[in-house]
Amino acid sequence: MKKIFAIIIILNFTACAELQQVVNQLPQGEGVISQLDIANGLREALDLGIDKQVTKLTQTDGFFKNELVKILLPQELQKVDKALRDIGLSNLADEGLKVLNRAAEDAVGEATPIFINAVKDITFSDAKNILLGNNDAATQYLTSKTQTALYDKFNPVIKTSFSKVGADQIWSNLINKYNAIPFTSNVNPDLTDYVTGEALKGVYKMIAVEEQEIRTKVSSRGTDLLKKVFALQD
Repeated sequence: MKKIFAIIIILNFTACAELQQVVNQLPQGEGVISQLDIANGLREALDLGIDKQVTKLTQTDGFFKNELVKILLPQELQKVDKALRDIGLSNLADEGLKVLNRAAEDAVGEATPIFINAVKDITFSDAKNILLGNNDAATQYLTSKTQTALYDKFNPVIKTSFSKVGADQIWSNLINKYNAIPFTSNVNPDLTDYVTGEALKGVYKMIAVEEQEIRTKVSSRGTDLLKKVFALQD
């Protein structure tokens, strides 16, 4: 059994090494496939993920009815939710959860320009590492290049969105009602920071979904360039 396992590891390593060598030796200019093709192919794949998946999140219920990214209550507010439901305020608790997701949906529209700039900056070296990397390597690249900028962009937008969708009033009401219940400890969470973080997680998760599709399903590679580039990893 150990010998079989060792052989599998050696074969996988050899296959990766061979692919690495092939990619390293690709020409810069025209040819069957070039370094420029690979860089452009990875840009196209990320652009597709942004256009197809991130756009969905900006729509009504883009977060709220998507179980992959739906924003749930932070731990310190779960007791608030339960306590309010126990005293017959389930509708108010439901609305409190919905408006958190509405704020995220409102903010995600700010992400696209930041993503587009990051995608434009992909070099061949970046593209090679992405192509030879894990199934979420492109998403990880985008995360490393955009996370700080997106947080700084999302945070004030979500704060404004709370007012726009009425979340500030609803949660002020929710928390005041909870804090008025006898024998409870008062809560005052930073919902702006929490929803900002959860919105970021949701955006990257949906891009990863599209990346996985392109890497594993030939039918998801909608252009000749995508088919040509990702055929290298098949």
